[in-house]
Amino acid sequence: MSERVAFAFAGAVVRPIMNAIMGRTWLHTERLPEGGFIACPNHCTEIDPLVVGHMLYNQGRPPHFLAKAGLFKPPVLKQVMQGSKQIPVDRSGAGAGKSLEVAREVLDEGGAILIYPEGTLTRDPDLWPMKGHTGAARLALKTGAPVVPIAHWGAQEVFPRYAKRVYVWPRKRVRVIVGEPVDLSEFEGRPLDKSTLVAATDKIMAAITALLAELRGEEPPAQRWDPSAHQQSLHGRDVDRGTPRTRDAAANDGGIPA
Repeated sequence: MSERVAFAFAGAVVRPIMNAIMGRTWLHTERLPEGGFIACPNHCTEIDPLVVGHMLYNQGRPPHFLAKAGLFKPPVLKQVMQGSKQIPVDRSGAGAGKSLEVAREVLDEGGAILIYPEGTLTRDPDLWPMKGHTGAARLALKTGAPVVPIAHWGAQEVFPRYAKRVYVWPRKRVRVIVGEPVDLSEFEGRPLDKSTLVAATDKIMAAITALLAELRGEEPPAQRWDPSAHQQSLHGRDVDRGTPRTRDAAANDGGIPA
């Protein structure tokens, strides 16, 4: 299956559904670079990839996701995933070299790679971006590709974090805003050690958070949520569906400063 056919198939299935279940407002899409880039959005609900992917696809920039290697096993899904150059990620680390090779190829061809720096749905009780992982920063510094921060708000009303059903009525509206590429020039030429990658990741997360604050019209918390400080898992679903913790509860049990 060719890349064009694979994306056309995915678009024909996904776009009508997205248009049916929610309204949309896309802001500053002109900020998307012409060449290859790494898109880094916030992550607050399971349908985020569809929300951001929809926006990118409609701008003529079909998204390439980092996807679990297991998704490439079913024959039909494998054809679509490989045909659209989605990037397999083996969490054991065995396929890291292959993932980087595919990512470089996508970027060299002017494609958009979508990476969630948080790695999973935010653990922040108020859905602010939490502490990020360093994968996006590492890829950007290795390839020189620009990192474009993106924030969205409203999708969590359609499908709340850890929800069991979609809420389509009354009709909701999701807003997506594209930021200017994050300036990572200060890290060029530096060794890709932990301090460099963490500092670059912090800049990326700060840019995403500022965009989300603009959409929400609110001030973000002074301290970014750190799952490790709350004995929370770094991957997968952390709480029972429909029973998220509140920030006040976390403060009361010693998780964060009150």
